[in-house]
Amino acid sequence: MDEHEQMTITPEKPELSQEAKQWAMLSHLAAFAVFVFPFGNIIAPLLVWQLKKDLDPYVEHNGKEAVNFQITIALVMLLCMLMMFYWIGFLLLLAVGLYWLVITIVAGIKANNGEGYRYPWTIRFIK
Repeated sequence: MDEHEQMTITPEKPELSQEAKQWAMLSHLAAFAVFVFPFGNIIAPLLVWQLKKDLDPYVEHNGKEAVNFQITIALVMLLCMLMMFYWIGFLLLLAVGLYWLVITIVAGIKANNGEGYRYPWTIRFIK
């Protein structure tokens, strides 16, 4: 290999371990704990992130994303509940709930596939 060929070769990205992918996915899907206990959608991803963030930078990134999204959704849901007095809150609550369900599943699937994912319209409380 000559000098020119060596300069054009880019280093390969290290392969993510299956364990890192699974913990990253769990950090998103842990939000379904909301169906088991109040604020489970925030507490469970926060626990997964705190316990496994040192395993891999990929897990840390996904954990932060999941926690930020769940906090944002909780605040939006609270606003929708306040607007229930004006009836529009019922429709908004349903729309936000459906959005939460779909986007959480999409994020979990992408994390398990090793793809980077950032939730749209999310306030980044944890940087």
